Amino acid sequence: MSTRIVIKTSKGDMEADLFEDKAPETVANFLSYADAKFYDGTVFHRVIPGFMIQGGGFTPDMRQKPTKAPVKNEARNGLSNKRGTLAMARTSVVDSATSQFFVNHADNAFLDFRAPTAQGYGYCVFGEVVSGLETLDAIAKVPTKTVSWYENVPAEPVVILSVRRA
Repeated sequence: MSTRIVIKTSKGDMEADLFEDKAPETVANFLSYADAKFYDGTVFHRVIPGFMIQGGGFTPDMRQKPTKAPVKNEARNGLSNKRGTLAMARTSVVDSATSQFFVNHADNAFLDFRAPTAQGYGYCVFGEVVSGLETLDAIAKVPTKTVSWYENVPAEPVVILSVRRA
């Protein structure tokens, strides 16, 4: 079973299927933010071509939005961080993902679960873009700069206009 979402951005739209059967807590967490319109007006604040685009936590002026409690890392679900998949961003703490997510711009198997350790746990894949990979590519091409201590920030904000169930 999967839920389809539409991520509307200032560079175009992406449709993605969320894998509730493989990452139920992660999908429920993501949808709770989407349904509350939390993502509206946030930006893709970290863009690295050939790697990923990350968003869902900062406003265009690089202020971090307050989030709910972290969700359990479900990276041990057999899914791989391949091009076009959505995964949860987190700190070095395994179970620290809140609202931020990334879309893999390339196959990034090194981000997959390898072992139940801090170094090997990986990043939970919870969805996959089914339409709009050209938007992913367009975002990955934007010029970036450093803002304060944040690197790879788009020089012109790439705004997430909305994330809604399709």
